[in-house]
Amino acid sequence: MNRILSAHPTSGRSVDEITGSRRLRRMRKADWSRRLVQENHLTVNDLIWPIFLIEGENRREAVAAMPGVFRLSVDEAVREAERAAKLGIPALATFPNVDLSLRDQTGSEILNPDNLINRATRAIKAAVPEIGVITDAALDPFTSHGHDGILRDGVIVNDETVTQVAAAAVRQAEAGSDIIAPSDMMDGRIGAIRDALDAAGFNDVAIMSYATKFASAFYGPYREAIGTQGLLKGDKKTYYLDHANSDEAMREIEQDLDEGADMIMVKPGLPYLDIIRRAKDEFAMPTFAYQVSGEYAMIEAAAANGWIDGEKAMLESLLAFKRAGCDGILTYFAPRVAEMLRG
Repeated sequence: MNRILSAHPTSGRSVDEITGSRRLRRMRKADWSRRLVQENHLTVNDLIWPIFLIEGENRREAVAAMPGVFRLSVDEAVREAERAAKLGIPALATFPNVDLSLRDQTGSEILNPDNLINRATRAIKAAVPEIGVITDAALDPFTSHGHDGILRDGVIVNDETVTQVAAAAVRQAEAGSDIIAPSDMMDGRIGAIRDALDAAGFNDVAIMSYATKFASAFYGPYREAIGTQGLLKGDKKTYYLDHANSDEAMREIEQDLDEGADMIMVKPGLPYLDIIRRAKDEFAMPTFAYQVSGEYAMIEAAAANGWIDGEKAMLESLLAFKRAGCDGILTYFAPRVAEMLRG
């Protein structure tokens, strides 16, 4: 390659003399040949659709920072689940915007068997049993301070939080959740959840670990969507990963797998493709990425201003996850992409 790049156009040597018989553009000359040799493919089977929940009936509330994304009442969430099933999307991930009156210092509402997230799971599984439901056992939608754990004297306490998260996971499994995906990043949570699920007879409920969730600037629109943006005091750097660290991310993954995680997730997505690739290479486990709200919002904003082709950027970004080694992607683009792929 260096020899080719350094060849001078006036050297008198032909391109064939420089490259030998290698002409890499041969297979790029037509659409059919490009399709024949394409190394990675995006299909509807790669998509997980995150949706937001709110109380009430027949409600669709727009998320200002995420054009095209809505908070949905349970009945509307069921309609979207039916739509997702028709499109072939394998699974939904649900995130509640809990009424402020139900939030407290410990996030106790997460233990309510009839809380918003559990009611939505039961309704979706009753109407569309063939679609997977993924629920998050983290406390942040349920706390009055917006943190993912129980706050004591200004400190997020690890072990007490883990106990509550594990109990919440059982409640979610009882409601019909197929996969528990805890995003709180407390030490030991995966093992505690696995033990609690097994003890309650939910041996077949899987765990998708947010194994490497980074302290990122890309979560802002999500926090608006679940109503924690104005509540959060300080930051989450004492429990989310430092985005400068790759080796630490691998240690987190290894620990979660040792504790019983069935799948791993990297969050955010595009800024962490190197983490995805390294995780897949080192552990060879089902690996997912969350294309988070900030990533979605950037593409949508740039497209709205005419600075990029939104559809092409959307598809290119998702294919990047596949190229990096992802088995699937949580993305707010899921229904739009599924429609395009079906078409």
